[in-house]
Amino acid sequence: MKRFYLLAAIIGSYFMSCAQDSNTPYISKTLGNANIRSVDLQTSGGSLSVIGVNGSEAKLEVFVTGNNGNKRLTKEEIDSRIKEFYDLQITADGGQLIASAKPKKSSHNWKNSVSISFKAYVPTSSSAKLATSGGSLSLEGINGTVNGITSGGSIKISRVNNTVNLKTSGGSIQATDVSGNTTLITSGGSIQLTNLKGNIDVKTSGGSIRAEEVQGELIAKTSGGSIRVDRMSGSADLATSAGSTTVQMASIDKYLKIDVSAGSATLQLPMNKGLDLNLKAGRVNTPSLSNFSGTKEKDRVIGKLNGGGASVDVNVSVGSLNLEAN
Repeated sequence: MKRFYLLAAIIGSYFMSCAQDSNTPYISKTLGNANIRSVDLQTSGGSLSVIGVNGSEAKLEVFVTGNNGNKRLTKEEIDSRIKEFYDLQITADGGQLIASAKPKKSSHNWKNSVSISFKAYVPTSSSAKLATSGGSLSLEGINGTVNGITSGGSIKISRVNNTVNLKTSGGSIQATDVSGNTTLITSGGSIQLTNLKGNIDVKTSGGSIRAEEVQGELIAKTSGGSIRVDRMSGSADLATSAGSTTVQMASIDKYLKIDVSAGSATLQLPMNKGLDLNLKAGRVNTPSLSNFSGTKEKDRVIGKLNGGGASVDVNVSVGSLNLEAN
């Protein structure tokens, strides 16, 4: 098995140019013969990216830029700052790629700090583990399990087909063409989902949530933003503490649950299907319900539509509920 080690003291042989910018790799290492099956990337402040490719095209790129307004540094400046202030290590062994950049606690000087980012091109079957203190996370075109965390950056994933568990403390999240068990959490950003399949669990403490073309089970919670779900098929549990909610269900598998503490809700349902309705709001506005048995009041609708079936439970504590035919 091919094996290489890269330490800060010996990285000079890999330098690509004398002046570095965000588009020029500080280090580029080919990994076509390393048979990579998993990647573990860690950095203190830069971004992390994993892209699925053919095994022969595997490689790792390292990008270094200056902080404090000085983004472009010479090779000599980068050499000096990394040697004095950072532990930079890269290994590829036994099918595992590990790259880490950590500040030396005893001597770190923020005025001379740099941002160290990793971009890994790995076989599509690879799994990924990512951690950064402040940069963004990006994953595209891999089929292994994904775990990642960032303290303040955004998250973007596309064409990922396996278990996904990603968290950011303050950035937005965007997921496109993802299938499997997916967990996405942000403490303050918005969440955008497009064409997801499987069991999906998303939470944000203060942003909005939008989901389009979702199939499976969706659990979506926000403490302070709106929720919009378009053309969903499956089951959903949605909740917001302070925001409007708009939901369009193409079909309901087992259940639909919506909890809105303060805000209006608009719900489009397939009225030609069997449903068990339990709707409560300051005012419930419904179209003409044919083949309905139950009770309809100003603020409450309880009963069976077309003989009953999937449960639809909606509670709007402060606001109105508008029910429409899909």
